[in-house]
Amino acid sequence: MKLDIKNETGRLRSVVLGQPQSNGPVPTLEESYDAKSYDSIKKGIYPTESDIIKEMSEFEKVLKKYDVEVFRPEVINDYNQVFARDVAFVIEDKMILANLLPDRADEQEAYNKIFEKVEWRKIINLPDTAHIEGGDVIVWNDFIFIGTCFSEDYRNFKTARTNEYAIEILKEYFPKKRILDMELIKNDHEPYKGILHLDCTFNPIGKDKCIIYKNGFVDDSDYNLILDIFGEENCFHVTDEEMFEMYPNIFSISPEVVVSDKSFSRMNNHLRNEWGMTVEEIPYREISKMGGLLRCSTMPLVRE
Repeated sequence: MKLDIKNETGRLRSVVLGQPQSNGPVPTLEESYDAKSYDSIKKGIYPTESDIIKEMSEFEKVLKKYDVEVFRPEVINDYNQVFARDVAFVIEDKMILANLLPDRADEQEAYNKIFEKVEWRKIINLPDTAHIEGGDVIVWNDFIFIGTCFSEDYRNFKTARTNEYAIEILKEYFPKKRILDMELIKNDHEPYKGILHLDCTFNPIGKDKCIIYKNGFVDDSDYNLILDIFGEENCFHVTDEEMFEMYPNIFSISPEVVVSDKSFSRMNNHLRNEWGMTVEEIPYREISKMGGLLRCSTMPLVRE
C-alpha cells in the first residue's frame, strides 16, 4: 500500500476504522484515561457495547457509500479498540506508530495485518520517551499542527499525550513542513476544563475552513495564528457546551463531504447552508461518552 496523506480533507480512499467488538466491562474511575470517560463513568452513563456497535456500523456504511476501502483491527477480547487514531497516524507516505499509554499497550498488536501492507521503510517507530498520538496531529498541506503539553506536571496528566521530544523528532522527518506546536489546557477529570487532543478543539474542513474552540488553548496566540491562517470568516466557532459534545471532532471524506453527529444541528446547518457542504449525519452520542468522536475513530491511509 502506498500511503498518502497531505491534508485532512482530500478525497478519502482507504482508512482504518476502530473496532467496537468485545469492549470489556465498564472501567472504574481509576481506570479511565480521559476526562469525558471519567465523567461518564461517574454519572453511570458509560455506553454499552451494543450501542457502540450500532454507531460504528452506521459510520462504516457511510464510508462504504463513498467507495472508501475500510480496514478493521483484529478483535482483542475485553479491550477498548474504538479509537484507531491513537494507535498510529500517517503524514505524507509515512506511518508513525504512537507510544500508547501503558493501559493500552496491547492495542497496537491488533493492527499487525494492516501494518504488514505498508513498506517497512515507511513505518516510523519512535523512542520510548517520545509520546505522541494521532488526535494531536493535524496535517494541513504545508503545515502540521500538533497539540501538546509543556507543563512541568506533564507526567501527572493522563490527558497529556504528546510531548516536546516527539515534536522535535517529527521536525527531523518532515523538515519542509511548518510544524506548529500548540499547548492545550489539560484536566483529567473535568471535561469542560481540559482538552484531550488537538482535534477536540480544532479541525480543518473543506479546502480552506475549520472548526475551532477558542478556550482550548493555553496561549491565545495559538488560537489567533489559526485565525490568521484560515481567516476569521472561514472559522466556525463552537461554544463550551459544543466542545463538551465534541463538535470539532467530525470527519472529512472529501472537501465537499463530512460525517457528523446528527445532534450537531447548529453546526451541520451552517456547513450545509453557509458553506455548501454535504453533511452525512449519523448517531454517535454514545461513543462520545468515551472521550472521542468520528475523527478519533479513524486512521486515514490514503487520500487523493
